[in-house]
Amino acid sequence: MNKFKFTRTSIEGVFIIEPTVFTDDRGYFMESYHKKEFEENGLNIDFVQDNQSKSTKGVLRGLHFQYNQPQGKLVRVIKGEVFDVAVDLRKDSPTYSKYESVILSEDNKKQFYIPPGFAHGFLVLSDEAEFTYKCTDFYNGSDEGGIIWNDPDINIEWPLNEEELILSEKDQKWKSLKDTSTSF
Repeated sequence: MNKFKFTRTSIEGVFIIEPTVFTDDRGYFMESYHKKEFEENGLNIDFVQDNQSKSTKGVLRGLHFQYNQPQGKLVRVIKGEVFDVAVDLRKDSPTYSKYESVILSEDNKKQFYIPPGFAHGFLVLSDEAEFTYKCTDFYNGSDEGGIIWNDPDINIEWPLNEEELILSEKDQKWKSLKDTSTSF
């Protein structure tokens, strides 16, 4: 029996992954990662770091990437709900500058795999959200880059109005993709 449903998206290498959830009157059990089953579905990845964040409604984090140590990420929400986005920064890709998005929540338990060479961001839709992710490379703050969240060429359809958004000072200062040099 497969423990996961792997759905390919419109962008090569990006997957929506749904775990099999076993529920009873005590609660539920699920596997969030199984190396062998991921490999059988074309995801030959090694994770080296796990991260977790907590944010309130309207917080938009992103769109982040690392220049020289790009990270693949397997992301999920363990509390609340977020709108999650991956933007293709691979210059030779037919989907360069296109994005894929998915709603991740504690209820749907979906996961989103974003390979290296992508910018990543998310917007919190619930009053509060706890977000966790596995990474294929270590975070290096001096290697961090970003794309402005409202880049008109990417044109992400964020599900909240701009006046509802809460952005860090850093995330407000990123440039557009066409004004950002990447080497992917």
